[in-house]
Amino acid sequence: MSNYLLQLVKDGKGRFVPFLDWIHELKNPEILKSDIIAGITVALILIPQSMAYAQLAGLPPQMGLYASFLVPIVAALFGSSRQLQNGPVAIISLMTAAALLPLNLAVEQYVMYAAMIAIMAGVMQVVLGLLRMGVLVDFLSHPVVIGFTNAAAIVISSLQLGKLLGINVKSGNHLYETLWNLLLAIPEKTHFPTLFMGIFSLLLLVLLKKYTPKLPGILLTVIITILISWLIGYETIGGKVVAKINSGLPSFKTPTINPEHFSSLILPAFMIALLSFVEAFSIAKAVASKTRQHLSADQEMVGKGLANLIAGVTQGYAVSGSFSRTAVAFDAGAKTGFAAIVSGIIVGITLLFLTPLLYHLPVATLAAVIIIAVIGLFHFQPFEHAWKVNPHDGFVALSVFVSTLYFAPHLEWGIFIGVALSLAFYLYRTMTPHFAELALSEEGTYRDAEILHLETSQTVAFYRYDGDLYFANAGYLERKLLNAVAGKPELKVIVLDLEAVDQIDVTGEEMLRHMSDRLSEAGIEFCISRAKFKVIDALKRSGLYDAIGEEHFFDKRTRAIKAIKEKYGQRVDVSHLIFHKPVSEVESEDKNKNDDK
Repeated sequence: MSNYLLQLVKDGKGRFVPFLDWIHELKNPEILKSDIIAGITVALILIPQSMAYAQLAGLPPQMGLYASFLVPIVAALFGSSRQLQNGPVAIISLMTAAALLPLNLAVEQYVMYAAMIAIMAGVMQVVLGLLRMGVLVDFLSHPVVIGFTNAAAIVISSLQLGKLLGINVKSGNHLYETLWNLLLAIPEKTHFPTLFMGIFSLLLLVLLKKYTPKLPGILLTVIITILISWLIGYETIGGKVVAKINSGLPSFKTPTINPEHFSSLILPAFMIALLSFVEAFSIAKAVASKTRQHLSADQEMVGKGLANLIAGVTQGYAVSGSFSRTAVAFDAGAKTGFAAIVSGIIVGITLLFLTPLLYHLPVATLAAVIIIAVIGLFHFQPFEHAWKVNPHDGFVALSVFVSTLYFAPHLEWGIFIGVALSLAFYLYRTMTPHFAELALSEEGTYRDAEILHLETSQTVAFYRYDGDLYFANAGYLERKLLNAVAGKPELKVIVLDLEAVDQIDVTGEEMLRHMSDRLSEAGIEFCISRAKFKVIDALKRSGLYDAIGEEHFFDKRTRAIKAIKEKYGQRVDVSHLIFHKPVSEVESEDKNKNDDK
């Protein structure tokens, strides 16, 4: 009883106060120093990025800062990853915009609805995490993620082109319509000061990243362009700037929305909840593989949910883990979640005292920050790799890529199509598992007789079935066995090797029952070898084990062969299943015996 209580306390500590695992490490001055430096470094990137991503979501820049204040702190305290940096990210920002733009909301409503989506996504994540449903991450297969992230990178980048050119683009229902409208507007509406500022920002970001990778290139670009904007009067010549950002910390506020719109937000909120978790957990796994730290999908889901809840009630919007900021934190030496806490505190200080300094920040610079951030998400090599491993996976990745681009900015449709295709291919593969007649090869192992052109018997057939036995493939196995019987008129014994079967359902059990009866009526003995305990247990519960007969179940193939040989003698041919030493080996053994004498 005491051991049970201790385990219960330990589990509760890991689920509700996971930060207790690392907070004592801050007593070490070296770890504390590393986390403070890493936190400051991340904050220098987080501040301009969060404002840029807020604009991508169609929100005021200050909402990006609001979503970067308490969010990293809460996520660090209640998540399982020590280095993961949470806050606004490009893909979730775009999905927020895609969910809200069709509703034609006023600015105040738009802000409220964005916060409500964060709350809804947060509630879903907390519930799923507490119910230990972090396994849902597996429904988004790697090919789906490959296709989606590459397409999203193109979508996000292309939607920033208008801001680089100083053009207010008329949005269409699809990305290609929006880009076509932009193309038509370029000759007449391009604002050249904005274009020059955008190109300058892009060049500065690229050059700083290439030649001074250890310096905060994004922050330096922001500072330089703010100074230039102020010096040349960028706003007075028509350039768009961030303008006034309200100083002060966000207040706690529950957003209100029109009840009629609530149902239209459920699906986008669920997709954001699922995708933000997949994105964050994928990043956390990549870092954990280097730090060898324990990760919990369920705890990470809870941490992400609480972070989204906090974002929603503090006038922010939906968040996730950032790959770029997490990589920066890791490279800067972050050892615990305290680094993220430091980042959140610095954002809070910025909101209190530094927002007036951001007035002259060009919108074109924020667009350049987004483009450089997401361009690194595009990689062609994973498509090629997926195709080489399995053409089905390559097809799924390519389909998600194309469909995401077609339906953009409604990115969720690409995910739906990818999940549906992944499940369809999975069913297709499991509907037709490998089925082979076995014979003994020269190496002394049982192999596929057809592939290796091995001799088989007309009186005894050994078959191997490589897959679970359930409703989708029971008919397939039945047809294979019946065709095998039809091809061997003199067949007396069939042995079915079920070692690869982990699960069997009632349809699979019924198929085996019918097959046993049919073979018995045809005068053919039906045996099963190497079935796993859980399969045997299921057959015992159903009564099929006794109906077939205990004597027809064997734990080894060799025992099945021996029993068949003893029962039928010369009436059956099992030579293809018994190992015979080559003549050369027999002669060698005889020679050795003579030498010994």
